[in-house]
Amino acid sequence: MADLYLKALESERKKLWATCRLKGLPKGTPERQRIDELDQLLRAHKAKSA
Repeated sequence: MADLYLKALESERKKLWATCRLKGLPKGTPERQRIDELDQLLRAHKAKSA
């Protein structure tokens, strides 16, 4: 079965990363902070699943 939570996190991260790259946003912006949060959530979820 597909892990919808994991897919949702990855999708949101990809979208935010693309926005940051397009706009050239520096570190410390809310979007970049959210990417860091998503990275932590992804690591925790993958560790729990493994």
